[in-house]
Amino acid sequence: MPDQQPSQPEYLIAASILSADFARLGEDISAALDAGADTVHLDVMDNHYVPNLTVGPMVCEALRNYGISAPIDVHLMVKPVDRLIPDFAKAGADYITVHPEATEHLDRTLQLIRDHGCKPGLVFNPATPLSFLNHTLNKLDMILLMSVNPGFGGQSFIPATLEKLRQVRSLIDSSGNSIRLEVDGGVKADNIYDIANAGADTFVAGTAIFGTEDYHAAIAAMRKELARCTS
Repeated sequence: MPDQQPSQPEYLIAASILSADFARLGEDISAALDAGADTVHLDVMDNHYVPNLTVGPMVCEALRNYGISAPIDVHLMVKPVDRLIPDFAKAGADYITVHPEATEHLDRTLQLIRDHGCKPGLVFNPATPLSFLNHTLNKLDMILLMSVNPGFGGQSFIPATLEKLRQVRSLIDSSGNSIRLEVDGGVKADNIYDIANAGADTFVAGTAIFGTEDYHAAIAAMRKELARCTS
């Protein structure tokens, strides 16, 4: 069953390394965390499942060795996916999220993640149907909705994601399980209020943080909007 998470804040901001400065990655990620980000989001792309190539387990391990102690949320945009799960678990991942299209046996893949000590999550592309949740909801610690088509940073938020968020939030609440509902793609201070109101509680921010001169100000602006949801 998914882990209960009562000690976590209601809203989490996940700093996506895809937009960080790779020449000084440890320093840049530390700066984002010091500025108020809660977790680290690691986008793994294979130039096969998605048209881009990014990082592997060594980068996750390097961040841990650098001293990054915040939770690391590894988003595997790779196919096939099972081979990399043990490597990322060993490298220090906390959450590992996978796409249903990337595995022949989704139930087995989710169990593989948990067997290696990580929290499993399922990722939905903009056109991926939510029917995959019918038989997996009780096996998940995170559901990630892509609000852009995966593969590249800096894309604009797809508005139809809001209705999809509402549907997933209803499913999570009805299940009684504590499952994180994460959104990735085009999240920024201008739209984070609407995204939170639709049901998200975890927000991947890449360009919205690393594309600015002042990480503190960028994250504070998002926190200010999120505070409106709880006031």
